Amino acid sequence: MQLFIEAIKDVTFGNDVSRLFHGRGGRYQGAEHLCLDWYAPVVLLTSFKPLNEDELSVITEAIEQRWCELNGAEAINLVFQYRRGGETHTDIIKGEVPEKHIVVENGAQFQVHLLRGQNHGLFLDMSNGRQWVRQHSSGKKVLNLFAYTCGFSVAALQGKATEVVNIDMSKGSLSIGKQNHMLNNLGSGARFLGHDIFKSWGKLTKLGPYDLIIADPPSNQKGSFVATKDYARLLKRLPDLLAADGDILLCLNAPELSIDFLKEQVASYSPSLKFYEQMDNPAVFEDIDPNKALKVLRYRQETLPTTDIAN
Repeated sequence: MQLFIEAIKDVTFGNDVSRLFHGRGGRYQGAEHLCLDWYAPVVLLTSFKPLNEDELSVITEAIEQRWCELNGAEAINLVFQYRRGGETHTDIIKGEVPEKHIVVENGAQFQVHLLRGQNHGLFLDMSNGRQWVRQHSSGKKVLNLFAYTCGFSVAALQGKATEVVNIDMSKGSLSIGKQNHMLNNLGSGARFLGHDIFKSWGKLTKLGPYDLIIADPPSNQKGSFVATKDYARLLKRLPDLLAADGDILLCLNAPELSIDFLKEQVASYSPSLKFYEQMDNPAVFEDIDPNKALKVLRYRQETLPTTDIAN
């Protein structure tokens, strides 16, 4: 805990949503269970193990002290969330949370919800991935699989994509995704399909091919996607949806599954895809074991050479 207190003496509260402290990366002994996020105007403290009253008091006092150093008498909005497996308890410690909570990332606006469950509407460790998509979408048709609240779609359209097809079986998440598009004045160019991906290959094929496919599935969500068995099912289909020389971003956020697991799945089930690069996560998400962190791998469809019949 002392390393957490020392580390947050240097945090700042800027305009953009961000992680301020990432204990889960294992770099701070004794604070591996703690994370601190800034969803302006709210500070979110998360613990992955129970904290007694004294521990919580010491931690929140340190956060408030840093806040006062930077913001004087301005009141802090501080939320504490305890997670264990599928169990979540969330409390407002100080201040309040906006009823319509809008945050900013790289100039884009997103609606978030800190008081409902573990997923807040925007995965902060994927910010580099969204920025890459923004920079590489011009003139492209994009397929956003497991779209959630459509952060990749917003980034792609801001990057001048011609069209984005978003598909997710959660219509509630897609509804927030539509609102995210409207927040960013993106009233056209996106489709929203509230379907099971594995039952929608015909429709996705009809709407394709795609110059860029993004697959960011949950790692272990029964009824939706379990990486150990469903990534193979996904990879058998993806090359047929991809345009010649098209790119695929394959994402995996499962600490128990290595980078090699994903590479081996591609080699076995999508051998036409060539590995190009692994994207860096934001520096604050550095992990002592890269295999436990978010993994985002870029592949490209290999264009086969034309056979010279005369020879």
